[in-house]
Amino acid sequence: MRRPHQGVVFTLFFAALAALAGCTKSEAPHKGEVLIWHWMTDRDDALQQLADAYSKENGIKVRLELYAPSDAYASKIRAAAQTNTLPDIFSVLGETRDLASFINSGRIANLTAAMDADHGAWRKEFFPKALATTTLVAGNAYNAPAGNYGVPIDVTNIQMLYNKDLFKQAGLDPERPPQTWDEFISDWHKLKAAHIPGLVSGWGETWMIDCFASNYAFNIMGESKVLDTFRGKVRYTDPDWIKVLGLFDTLRKEEVLVSGVVTMVNKTAEQTFSTSKAAFAFNGSWCVNVYKGMNPDLSFAAMLPPRVSNKYPMKIWGGAGSSFMVNDASVNKEAAIQFLKWLSQPAQQVKLSKDTLNLPSNKAAVGDLPPVLASFASRMDMTTHPSQWPVTEKPTVVEAFDKGIQSILIGEKTPQQIAEDVQAVKDQQSK
Repeated sequence: MRRPHQGVVFTLFFAALAALAGCTKSEAPHKGEVLIWHWMTDRDDALQQLADAYSKENGIKVRLELYAPSDAYASKIRAAAQTNTLPDIFSVLGETRDLASFINSGRIANLTAAMDADHGAWRKEFFPKALATTTLVAGNAYNAPAGNYGVPIDVTNIQMLYNKDLFKQAGLDPERPPQTWDEFISDWHKLKAAHIPGLVSGWGETWMIDCFASNYAFNIMGESKVLDTFRGKVRYTDPDWIKVLGLFDTLRKEEVLVSGVVTMVNKTAEQTFSTSKAAFAFNGSWCVNVYKGMNPDLSFAAMLPPRVSNKYPMKIWGGAGSSFMVNDASVNKEAAIQFLKWLSQPAQQVKLSKDTLNLPSNKAAVGDLPPVLASFASRMDMTTHPSQWPVTEKPTVVEAFDKGIQSILIGEKTPQQIAEDVQAVKDQQSK
């Protein structure tokens, strides 16, 4: 799951929003049409076609405006909220705290009633994990009213990929990727003997390291112990955390990683895998569309990160890929909700998925997916994400952990040393 850029002025901005919360009024100067702002260049054509189809079918004009890249879009949304000029439909790009700030300021409609109507008919259309990304529960840490605040138009998850042709070259079965960590290392030895590079990922973007490490933390020690670590009940010097960090040391010692991974951005990693310069990649479901553009002939498949333990399941990061919110102050609010209901129906979801190679958020639209996308979709029930956890780690501790893993990968420090360093940061933050 990609993490959008966030502006450094969020704190001051949301304080200003709170001051305005009680006096908002209709912000839409476009009564009679539904205006949508989005940032998704890869989905713009498909969304335009669907908006035109809806207008013809229902007699309600839907107008889309594209603002890219994502950081420019996020800045525009913040500015529009300050000036009461938000469109009818938009997206909040950021963490849950950012979504909650918009909610608490009266900028986003609570869609719970619409989701629950007709015995929950609309809600039941979606993958539950898709809705979870923009759902706040009672008693949440942000003091926002409980409810559903977004309509997911696609979903995503992050797994590993493997190159089938390179597997064949190394004498490996292209239909059976490694299931366990030991099998993964064994397969790597055969690939290495055939002079085939190993694993590539954009680990210069530390959130992707955090994602990979999280997968194995959940698999090795289980969700409860991971969350208890964040709560301060378990120390990072615990043997299970040493074991997680030790996996990265194994990757270094076994020379599994493609050269430069520690400083590589994900776009470069995607180019590397798409040109068959790595047997494995760690990437999200959006890669299907990316790889098609880079190399339409690439033969690859998705696989779960190979498990270390059988005691706990392997969890992968995932949830809603992109979600739309409805402006609670818009005179077109009901029309906006009706459009999003239509957009999330199977026929429209199938079109979006086929045109953009993104996973549909509607469960009924997954029946005719390409095999690699279908394998991503089949594992949505295994997804988790920090935005869905009841507690998360402090950002300074996360930074120390992720950068510490980078130090392990370049041989600068041992897993034990990093565990001690991270715990020291944790202890300092707790004072």
